[in-house]
Amino acid sequence: MTALAGASGRDARAFTIEARLLKARKAVLWSVAASAIVLAVMVLAGLGFGAVRISPAVSLSIGLSKLGLPTFAEFTARDDLILSAIRAPRTALGMLAGGALALSGAALQGLFRNPLADPTLIGVSSGAALGAVAVIVLGAPAAALLPTYLQASLLPTAAFCGGLAAIGIVYVIAQHDGGTNIATLLLAGAALTAICGAGIGLFIFLGDDQQIRDINFWMLGSLSGANWKALAPAAALILAGMLGILRFGAALDALSLGEADAHNLGFEPEKLKRWLIVCCALATGAAVSLTGVIGFVGLVTPHVVRMMIGPGHRALLPTSLLLGGALMLAADILSRTVAAPAELPIGIVTAAIGGPFFLWLLVRGRGQGGW
Repeated sequence: MTALAGASGRDARAFTIEARLLKARKAVLWSVAASAIVLAVMVLAGLGFGAVRISPAVSLSIGLSKLGLPTFAEFTARDDLILSAIRAPRTALGMLAGGALALSGAALQGLFRNPLADPTLIGVSSGAALGAVAVIVLGAPAAALLPTYLQASLLPTAAFCGGLAAIGIVYVIAQHDGGTNIATLLLAGAALTAICGAGIGLFIFLGDDQQIRDINFWMLGSLSGANWKALAPAAALILAGMLGILRFGAALDALSLGEADAHNLGFEPEKLKRWLIVCCALATGAAVSLTGVIGFVGLVTPHVVRMMIGPGHRALLPTSLLLGGALMLAADILSRTVAAPAELPIGIVTAAIGGPFFLWLLVRGRGQGGW
């Protein structure tokens, strides 16, 4: 009887665990599906809003015509040109950049176990900004030596290389006894951000009026320069980084228990740190190289997602990716319409939305005794 009771108890526990796992998988699927719907709506809105309105039916018909499929709405050559050459690459860039920043923010917050972590914390954004500003002020002679078709890629290339160089320096400084010291990495990122800020200030001092305007516009972020030629290589890097991050959902859940427990569960914390930092730097550096510095997307989006579905990274990471893209597209629509026909830098919009929301999170967390 005792043996039968023990076997029955084990079966009951196994059934309970299996039921919980099934519930968790369903939660992941529902959160990803709902986020994908929100993103799809924002994509259609991003394609449609502007000086010339294009309805969702026309946008879909133009897309179907590119695939050689039957269309169900009439459109003009002007509609086709506006959507294909201007709004589609801009929407694609916003979707990829927002997703990369939000996904990287969620991963870094889990890795550092710090709710204030985001891609700017490890120096990627500031390094990219310094590279871009250096090209704006000093890059004219170098650009003159390049073929005409490569001159437009000089600034995003310099920004991307600056971001990778910054994270490389931070990572080397954080190495100690064969491991990565998270506290040292964060402090080194803060120090390098300050150094890059000093360098940017120096270039602003040396620049002329037009260069200072270009610097300010780039530092505030914008999607207005999007085009398929510049987007293609950056998209490949962003997607590679995002796919790499998405592989580590279970590992981040294990790491939340502590490095020793994560190791006991079969994960390698040092390998996880190394690959996550590389993937976040790759995705963020490529995104920032085209959009400029855009704040709060990587910081706020993961908190919003946690409020909706909880802290489990297997659902948090893909949902943050999708909602980050949707948030960036919403901010871009506002930047194009609030002051039309002028266009606000998108960084102003994200800061105006993200700042008050984050203050609300702080007040909410204080009232509940923490995050």
